Amino acid sequence: MRWVGHVARMSESRGAYRVLEGKPEGRDHLEEDSIKMDLTEVGWGGVYWIELAQDRNRWWTVVNAVLNFRVR
Repeated sequence: MRWVGHVARMSESRGAYRVLEGKPEGRDHLEEDSIKMDLTEVGWGGVYWIELAQDRNRWWTVVNAVLNFRVR
């Protein structure tokens, strides 16, 4: 989840961003599902994670909350 914020702030024309946002035909987008599940676990469910990642400070607050949640 740490690297996702960096990629989400990239230009839409960058390959890494397109891979993150794209859904391979006939397959679920497992990374996005994992992010949504993490956000829900720490009380940020329903927040569009791409917009959240645009604010680096808010994104790292959530990433740290997820990491702390997993340690407990």
